[in-house]
Amino acid sequence: MGKSAYAKAGVNLEVSNHLKSGLNKMLKAASRPEVMGKVGGFGGLFALKSSKYKQPVLVSSVDGVGTKLKVAFAMNRHHTIGQDLVNHCVDDIAVLGAEPLFFLDYLGTGELKPKVFDEIIAGFAQGCAENNCALIGGETAQMPGFYQKGEYDVSGTIVGVVDKAKMLDGRGIKPGDALIGIASNGLHTNGYSLARKVFFETLKLKPRSRVSELGCSVGDELLKVHRSYGPLVQALLKSYNKPKAARIIKGLAHITGGGFIDNIPRVLPKKCAVKIERGSWPVLPVFELIEKHGKVDNIEMHQVFNMGIGMTAIVSGERSDGVLRSIRRQGHEAWIIGEVTKGNGKVKLA
Repeated sequence: MGKSAYAKAGVNLEVSNHLKSGLNKMLKAASRPEVMGKVGGFGGLFALKSSKYKQPVLVSSVDGVGTKLKVAFAMNRHHTIGQDLVNHCVDDIAVLGAEPLFFLDYLGTGELKPKVFDEIIAGFAQGCAENNCALIGGETAQMPGFYQKGEYDVSGTIVGVVDKAKMLDGRGIKPGDALIGIASNGLHTNGYSLARKVFFETLKLKPRSRVSELGCSVGDELLKVHRSYGPLVQALLKSYNKPKAARIIKGLAHITGGGFIDNIPRVLPKKCAVKIERGSWPVLPVFELIEKHGKVDNIEMHQVFNMGIGMTAIVSGERSDGVLRSIRRQGHEAWIIGEVTKGNGKVKLA
């Protein structure tokens, strides 16, 4: 039997069905007991055990990984992209105190390449397994003529849960509270359009060009996996935010697009501000290179990039040293990088 008319038009259902037939085995570790049915139905099924919560609140988020994909295409390395997306979404809901429950992905491409498909889905599965999150479904769309050859796009949706009484909303933040910065390992998933312009256009480097300051190639640096802070956040809340007691962890901000300037104000009361002490943590070399060679103003750097801080926590000033030690004991570098002051809900760089 020859090629079908659909295959001749660029959509090969046989390849698609063959790849999807192996999903259940690949996703075995990316599950939870609450998952019902198998991946591949019209909808993913998840039986929430509401008895575990007094007032369960579902928390959802959707995101992509932006032009970081361009670096993955150039390096022909796709297994980290799925992890990036899961971890980014986990961090977005972690700031509300939410535990991730399940994740759904979307993959759109011109032609479905088995190796690329397997690497991306394996990354999704690994990210979900590491965050105790179930990958319960998704969509793979073949759209010939829509994407450039060898390119694709991905996005993901996550749903988590938090008890209403335990939800973090900035309540109780006051002047004198401390701002703790928790280390990133690089750009994570933001600022890639500017970073690519500096490295590949201004400096005229190639993705595989080794840069001594980075200790690796540009591509290796830019494809470092976005860190997940979800398990750390859950551990901190369990240790420090006891029922019917004053909260020690008062607010969290995921330092993504908008950097410090736009993200920290999301959790601040109107009459509070944050003063950040530049120099109180080691800025990663990748940001120093972008700032220097891109001639980027330092304030703009702090609004575009995470500058080496992937998550911030506003904590009780009296307990900040203990919280800092707890974060470090769990394998994350962290520093006290500022404090809450009286103000108008904005961030000031000192």
